[in-house]
Amino acid sequence: MSPTGGTDINGALQRAIRLLNDLVAHNDVEARSVSLIVFLTDGKPTVGETHTPQILNNTREAARGQVCIFTVGIGDDVDFKLLEKLSLENCGLTRRVQEDEDAGSQLIGFYDEIRTPLLSDIRVDYPPSLVEHATRTLFPNYFNGSEIVIAGKLADKGLGQLHVQVTASNSKKFVLLKKDVPVEPREVESDVPGSSKPEGGGQDPNHLERLWSYLTLKELLSAWLQSDGEQDRERLRQKVQALAVDHRFLTPFTALKLRKSAPQTATLEDAYGVSAATGPETVTQSLRGAHLQPGPALKKPYDPRIRISKTSADGDPHFVVDFPLSKLTVCFNIDGQPGDILRLVSDHADSAPPNGHKKQRTYFRTITILVNKPERSYLEITPNRVILDGGDRLVLPCNQSTVVGSRGLEVSVSANANVTVTIQGTVAFVILIHLYKKPAPYQRNHLGFYIANSKGLSSSCHGLLGQFLNREARLTEEPAGLGKSPAKPPSPKAGELSQAVLKVKDHQVPVVWKQRKIYNGEEQVDCWFARNNAADLIDGEYKDYLAAHPFDSEMAFGLRPSRGL
Repeated sequence: MSPTGGTDINGALQRAIRLLNDLVAHNDVEARSVSLIVFLTDGKPTVGETHTPQILNNTREAARGQVCIFTVGIGDDVDFKLLEKLSLENCGLTRRVQEDEDAGSQLIGFYDEIRTPLLSDIRVDYPPSLVEHATRTLFPNYFNGSEIVIAGKLADKGLGQLHVQVTASNSKKFVLLKKDVPVEPREVESDVPGSSKPEGGGQDPNHLERLWSYLTLKELLSAWLQSDGEQDRERLRQKVQALAVDHRFLTPFTALKLRKSAPQTATLEDAYGVSAATGPETVTQSLRGAHLQPGPALKKPYDPRIRISKTSADGDPHFVVDFPLSKLTVCFNIDGQPGDILRLVSDHADSAPPNGHKKQRTYFRTITILVNKPERSYLEITPNRVILDGGDRLVLPCNQSTVVGSRGLEVSVSANANVTVTIQGTVAFVILIHLYKKPAPYQRNHLGFYIANSKGLSSSCHGLLGQFLNREARLTEEPAGLGKSPAKPPSPKAGELSQAVLKVKDHQVPVVWKQRKIYNGEEQVDCWFARNNAADLIDGEYKDYLAAHPFDSEMAFGLRPSRGL
């Protein structure tokens, strides 16, 4: 293949399907395996077959329902409706990537969604006389980390249990699951963030009904997009509009009225795209239909702004250690090598999470957490995704807010802002996600690590940060004019440094006063800075904290005798 300057969508798809079919036919591939094609384009069809209906027909005939096509449109010059139809007609999904966005990270996230197909041809059946108005019950594929949601109405509200039958297949076998599911009485929730309430202070809306309407709207819009008949499209359009107005959803056929605009200020968000500490700004809005007056303002969602301990590792990398009992804050740098994996927190005594942090290009690009109790679980965090492996592998994109829990481990993702990891309710870490919209040559998307709750860590906790959680520090040689507040030394004169000697454990550490920014630059702290890779401040030297791989749980310190100390 060679570039010619044109876009031959039809030819590319025909060749891809032919290559895939030949591969399946001439190799020992299971008959029930899933065949996928990911089609990327940044333009409209300009070469070969350019007529949209013919491209759709040719692709449909070539795929014959045996190949799922996933399409990705990059930029503004793409025929996105064509890509949507190609995916809808061939059991796939569609994604759009804007030209000014980080296409690479979005493609990685998209690949993570579809790279592990677990089941195909999933069908969920209920007794017809017991369930009414059920949404879609047949699904072509189920991928690891995805979910299947079906909403409907029980014909008998007093029903005690519902019989459910699920059939599916994977590459090796058919799956049949039959189960009688207990039906619990629905509890009316009093406050659901992001949902509107009826005027006049009446009862809260039925949120299960809103879920049903949301799923139904998606199905109606897909049917409208695939329909070619004008009468059928108009009928579907009217259904979508009526349902969207009734349940206050924004669709291509309903209007949006802004009731309050977010203030425009030149802040840190201009450099990072979104604030790593607060997440995306929310605009209060309401829907307006032809016969609907604007409703009450939506309740503002939970603000994920972080207020946590100063003890952290962030930047390239800058370490900050807070000694609350001593009213002192100490900081230091670790100037390692690209690819170093540093242990920040290790606690083998109580099997709390030994943390391995991968350091690349002087920034933290990956943070890994290993939890041994109550069961062994792995967690890997990057600026683009979170991988949770506690027996079943789960992949969460960082550009979507979500909360999941598994075996005493809870992971909360605030979209493009931070990831909070909580272990058994007594240990919590917050990982800030630093994203650059237009990075300078030396800037990279990276992570920052903050300790939010260390109550569950034992007294034998160690690591570059963990060793200081149960220690005290004091200044033994104070600079002149220090006064009663060692945490806030006097500002040095021009060309001078405010110096002191810090005692931590049995170490005497020369330090100088410094200011350092944390929380993505939103807060400035005064600290005593230890030079030379924190020599004499930390146990041993920084090389003692290097791990062979992200999940290396061997320690130079902690339960075993320290080396050379």
